[in-house]
Amino acid sequence: MAGTVAATGFFDGVHLGHRHLVQTLTAEARRRSAQSLVVTFWPHPRTVLQNGARELRLLTSLDEKRELLRSLGVDEVEVLDFSREFSALTMREYISQVLVGRFGAQCLVLGYDNRMGSDCRSTAELAAAARDAGLDVVLADPVSVPVPVPAVRTASSPDGTSPAAISSTRIRTALAEGRVEDAAAMLGRPYFLHGVVVAGNRLGRTIGFPTANMQLYEPLKAIPSPGVYAVRVRTLGRDCIGMCNIGYRPTVGPGNALTIETHILDFDEDIYGLDLHLSFLSRIRSERKFDSLQALAAQLTADRLAVRTGSRCRS
Repeated sequence: MAGTVAATGFFDGVHLGHRHLVQTLTAEARRRSAQSLVVTFWPHPRTVLQNGARELRLLTSLDEKRELLRSLGVDEVEVLDFSREFSALTMREYISQVLVGRFGAQCLVLGYDNRMGSDCRSTAELAAAARDAGLDVVLADPVSVPVPVPAVRTASSPDGTSPAAISSTRIRTALAEGRVEDAAAMLGRPYFLHGVVVAGNRLGRTIGFPTANMQLYEPLKAIPSPGVYAVRVRTLGRDCIGMCNIGYRPTVGPGNALTIETHILDFDEDIYGLDLHLSFLSRIRSERKFDSLQALAAQLTADRLAVRTGSRCRS
């Protein structure tokens, strides 16, 4: 092997922009017959530095991020503990002590908005510091996709779309607005939640719509805004179609906690305590309060019709 080609960052979501950077990384490593390395961090810097930590929501857990990066062909994924002491490293200290000193990097692949170190002000500044440390530098171009910008119509964007660079922040905004298809366009895959099935109040079963209630493995995962969604469900080694209700169940009374409940079509198995994986395909409607359980059941019947395509479970 001829050294190591490295990229570094938090990589939340491993979205299309991240994928392009990683593809640039692995291609450069192959060209050099070198190892490809991604250096990332955990926990998120905001949780350590308390900069907006209360509002922080993640697109991927650590395990999900690691798995997604490895699926792109990266040879090694190293996770550094982000602490206050670590955060005090300057840009040049991080390059010399961590990337070069610890991991033996000889080439650094940078994204358009890469930052590292307590004093880094721009990607250009970072690239210059890396070259000063003897590293070759490869710059990956930004990736953009046109996604709707609500209530915006301009001469250059009459359909209300805006081709802006993909970012984790932009994806979180889309999810907070229930725009799961736009989030998928930026991620390059449907957004997913992963958790365990826990007991609920079994109200859905009484009206013909039993649901699996999910408790997330990663409590900081971003949750799409309240509403009903068509989802792909993975459980018991099978893929099914379902409709997921995220919300506060206003029909049964006020003050309820947020729940993630999924009615799995053509499915009648006991999965309490088992693993559940939900991929969000489209938004069906917003959450509403109904006058009666009968009215709710009628609406759920209509919702189920809206998602009944390819609905049979398969192994």
